[in-house]
Amino acid sequence: MRERVRFVDLFCGAGGFSRGFTEEGFDSTLAVDNMEPVAETYKLNFPKSHVIVDDIRNIRSEDIEAYVGEADVVIGSPPCEPFTAANPNRRKQPIDRLYDDPIGRLVLDFIRLVGDLRPRVFVMENVPALMEGELRGCLMREFARAGYPKVYFNLLRAEDYGVPSHRLRLFISNIELKPAPERKRVVVAEAIGDLPPPDSIHDIPNHERTPLSPRKQRKISRLRWGEALVRYAGSGRKVYYNYVRLHPYRIAPTVMGSSRFIHPFEDRLLTVREQARLMGFPDYHIFYGGRDLQYNEVGEAVPVPLAKAIAKEVKRVLENDEGGNNTGSA
Repeated sequence: MRERVRFVDLFCGAGGFSRGFTEEGFDSTLAVDNMEPVAETYKLNFPKSHVIVDDIRNIRSEDIEAYVGEADVVIGSPPCEPFTAANPNRRKQPIDRLYDDPIGRLVLDFIRLVGDLRPRVFVMENVPALMEGELRGCLMREFARAGYPKVYFNLLRAEDYGVPSHRLRLFISNIELKPAPERKRVVVAEAIGDLPPPDSIHDIPNHERTPLSPRKQRKISRLRWGEALVRYAGSGRKVYYNYVRLHPYRIAPTVMGSSRFIHPFEDRLLTVREQARLMGFPDYHIFYGGRDLQYNEVGEAVPVPLAKAIAKEVKRVLENDEGGNNTGSA
């Protein structure tokens, strides 16, 4: 494998997936996102990458190849809202989430661009519910039409790779992803315990206190470790929790864009930086935009250590491929 391998990140968000790949020695050459402030976050963290700010439905392979030439690797995280059980309004029939929901159809645009760009490796991240019911068979057929007759549905837990929060995610790829798990799990106190208080003098970005109303402040002060202030029903009446006081000696619950966590020892919300630590972001990765958008950028990302573990697998396959193996495209 040549010294630096180029990759394209579709639905790049704030760059968690890309951060893992760049830390493993890959070059981010182009990224796509349709939100201007989110794209700005990506650009400022990956200044050498060209960022297209547009709806993916308007993007053609020629738009990407004009900047990249041939893409070695394509990664991306289409929106999960049409598929996740946390969405109480998702379509009842799984197949309708992919073909009838306009946001769900963005998965098909990822497949379209992969088919046109023909990378040696692609990896698409989403929630496990993306393969519910007949969806798995549909996705296999769509990728086969795009020139990838063999695809793998890899289920990986972020906490197995040094991420201090729970996150089970599906990674669909044309190679099998079996990164070796870490021997030890990282707990909340290890992840955020060395950060100074947000009110102190420091130069840590995105580490400012989030204001709370006096009423909410009183309510969270009564919560014990693991207790939640808010409960809400998702699809199928599954109960989800928000404003959870974190247990310092366990991994955190899943970080989502809407999630807010309460500090284990202080009666306040975690800062954006503390929440980013729970997703494995290094402190030099900066989040821009309003505070709520920053929380969303963190919660919608691929955890960096998990992304890095996947990148190692991709690198290994590409090195073997140069020795004569095939990465799975037709």
